[in-house]
Amino acid sequence: MTYAVALNLESGMVFAADTRTNAGLDNISQFRKLHHWNRPGERVLVLLTAGNLAVTQSVVSLLDEAIEEDDPGTPNLMNVASMYRAARLVGAAVREIRAVDGPSLEASAGFAASFILGGQIGNEPPRLFQIYAEGNFIESTIDTPYLQIGEHKYGKPILDRVTHAELSLGEAAKLILLSFDSTMRSNLSVGMPIDLLVYERNTLEATQFHRLDKDNEYFRRLSKSWSDALRSAVERMEEFEI
Repeated sequence: MTYAVALNLESGMVFAADTRTNAGLDNISQFRKLHHWNRPGERVLVLLTAGNLAVTQSVVSLLDEAIEEDDPGTPNLMNVASMYRAARLVGAAVREIRAVDGPSLEASAGFAASFILGGQIGNEPPRLFQIYAEGNFIESTIDTPYLQIGEHKYGKPILDRVTHAELSLGEAAKLILLSFDSTMRSNLSVGMPIDLLVYERNTLEATQFHRLDKDNEYFRRLSKSWSDALRSAVERMEEFEI
């Protein structure tokens, strides 16, 4: 399983995904699930993936091939005019893979894949989309500035309580990592390293990419502080009268 999340804020965007992939308890490995494309000064696009690894890798390969072919008459992530068109392109790639692999997958495990696409193209504001296995998608709003895919239920409560569009990028990155900490404590199918990309609005350049492993000192301090703060908060609350 996977957990991936992205926030679209007034100051920019933050993306994160774990790297654990498992096909049973005795078959655990690491694969990258955060992909990004950047043409400095023109566009930054980030894609998070979850679901069947063969499906998501095929979708990313189709997107990469279109960029490498660089046919002026064929849309690709580096020549579309808007993030909406980029989301349509990812959706089309999903449908193409589904047309080929869907029937055999539906007969066994099912066609399971989901994506988050975010970024900024030119003067257009940063935008964030969640793309489903059917190829259709929704866009984040100012009221709900974050999107999640994969094993999201454990990390969702803290995002629901704390997230708002005015968060700084540093605060947003901290919040996302706390969301991961909660998820990993409750679900062994999500694990480190965590890939984290922070994008500052209107810079049109992706320079802040981090991979946090189990020995990352900041994450260890954050996890301990969060646990201590929760225990302290519960202790200070009024007890239920019996």
